[in-house]
Amino acid sequence: MTFSKALSLRPIRRQAIRACAMGFALALASGSSFAAPLGAADLNAHDPAKTVPATVAVSKIDFKRGEDGAGRLILQFNGQGASPDLRTQGNTVLVDVGNASLPAELQRPLNVTDFATPVQRIDAKPSGAGAQLVLSTTGAFESLAYQTGNEYVVEISPRKGTAAMGAPTAASVTQAAAVVAKRGYSGRPVTFNFQDVPVRTVLQLIAEESNLNVVASDTVQGNVTLRLVNVPWDQALDIVLRAKGLDKRRDGGVIWVAPQAELAKFEQDKEDARIAIENREDLITDYIQINYHSATAIFKALTEAKGIGGNGGGGGGGQNQENGFLSPRGRVVADERTNTLMISDIPKKVSQMRELIDHIDRPVDQVLIEGRIVIATDTFARDLGAKFGIGGTRTYGDNVATIGSGTTGGLNNATRGLNVNLPAGSFTNPGAAGAPSLAYTLLGANFNLDLELSALQEEGRGEVISNPRIVTANQREGVIKQGKEIGYVTITGGTSGTAATPNVQFKEVLLELKVTPTITNDNRVFLNMNVKKDEVDEYIELEGYGTVPTINRREINTAVLVEDGQTVVIGGVYEFTDRSSVSKVPFLGDIPFLGNLFKKRGRSKDKAELLIFVTPKVLRVAKGA
Repeated sequence: MTFSKALSLRPIRRQAIRACAMGFALALASGSSFAAPLGAADLNAHDPAKTVPATVAVSKIDFKRGEDGAGRLILQFNGQGASPDLRTQGNTVLVDVGNASLPAELQRPLNVTDFATPVQRIDAKPSGAGAQLVLSTTGAFESLAYQTGNEYVVEISPRKGTAAMGAPTAASVTQAAAVVAKRGYSGRPVTFNFQDVPVRTVLQLIAEESNLNVVASDTVQGNVTLRLVNVPWDQALDIVLRAKGLDKRRDGGVIWVAPQAELAKFEQDKEDARIAIENREDLITDYIQINYHSATAIFKALTEAKGIGGNGGGGGGGQNQENGFLSPRGRVVADERTNTLMISDIPKKVSQMRELIDHIDRPVDQVLIEGRIVIATDTFARDLGAKFGIGGTRTYGDNVATIGSGTTGGLNNATRGLNVNLPAGSFTNPGAAGAPSLAYTLLGANFNLDLELSALQEEGRGEVISNPRIVTANQREGVIKQGKEIGYVTITGGTSGTAATPNVQFKEVLLELKVTPTITNDNRVFLNMNVKKDEVDEYIELEGYGTVPTINRREINTAVLVEDGQTVVIGGVYEFTDRSSVSKVPFLGDIPFLGNLFKKRGRSKDKAELLIFVTPKVLRVAKGA
């Protein structure tokens, strides 16, 4: 229920004066008098000079948590005649009771924060000859108050916005139903103070507030004592009717009020008469051609909706109707070959069924879903290495000493070899030709010096773009695939003396887009989609069994709400790898500058980014007449 905040003082006084004048006129006409003029407490509650001496007292102050986090303050009096008044001042709600005293044991503050309602604190204190309660609140709230007998109830409800809903579940449906039920009253808030007023007079006041015509049955009698503050007029009407055992039926701008039993008997007699007339009517047969759907599917939907529509299907009197859209004698048959529905029933029901089917059998809009899968890679690798060798010979008399090892070097007598062999090639792939190198050789008669520096740097950038597109009808799943199946061999058996049996199996490597679109009423598209992009990374060689593929899989499964024609990124993955290594001769490789001859270094950086874009476009289809 959605209520407005407290009314201003002037409308409250005018309503109270109107009720007072009408009640006073009725009293003069009937020769009786009321115990107190209506609205007297409202007129004097804000004027300390006119405060009426307290004749009753507050006997109990109670606070409870109501539904949906509402705070309920309940005041009980030890007698009749209390006239509370509700006012709102910013974040404070004031309840003034000018003609009720407050005992000393109730004059204390109440901390109600633990109740988790908009009310945080309640201060009860005397005010003149009466009492005043101050309710301190937090956040946006709505107030409502009503009085029955010697009990006065104030409800402070939090004002809530519309919450986002997830997937429909039993709990969410129940919560939505509760919200709808609470919003059932939408009338303008009113304030009434009735003290033993005839029910027919109250109905007349409500008719004036609602601008509706209220017709009361002759059996509507009795008086009612009720105080309502800031209550929608339609809720006030229900409270009065419930208190007197009455009920209402609305037809356009006219509301008929009568006792519940009288209304129930009238409707039962009307329904029995309608059924009797329909049972005497002749049946007709009509053929309805289905154009945009399957007649079998519509027939199934109609039969599964059995009983929907209440008594509109003509199943009164406790009889089991075959279908909620047909009378008990009605039948419907689907002809799959001609895609036609045959309906046999009374003319009224046949006409209703034709109108219903014309509403269902319409072309639906279509959606073009365009996906874009972008895979961007950036690689960098660098290797630095060196080869270094010193060789030579020296003669001591008849003895020859050799330094180094290797093959004899041409014209000189010194041997040649490598003392340090750390070429480039840790991260890069130099291939058969080797890494580019810069060499220097110094030859002598008895010595040689070989120095070779090698370096290789590789950079690579790549981008793969896949652009699947598909058109499908609203709320229909669409699937598009493109790819191949890769065969590989698997072995079964080969144990416990059994022979090994090779089997060829196939693995799908696909680009696939699977999507179910739903067009919303605000021209947006809700997409429930699955996007998959596979590719072969490498083949693993198994000796004797062939090769087995290694497959890179990229997949996203999501649901997203997108504007018509808008492009949105529904997923992405970013990968970054940075590796480096150093191979060197201990101690010698740590020498500044010269140490580079005794080590090799390598570094690689790999970056890969995956982005998936989607763009839905609604293709409107002209609706049939």
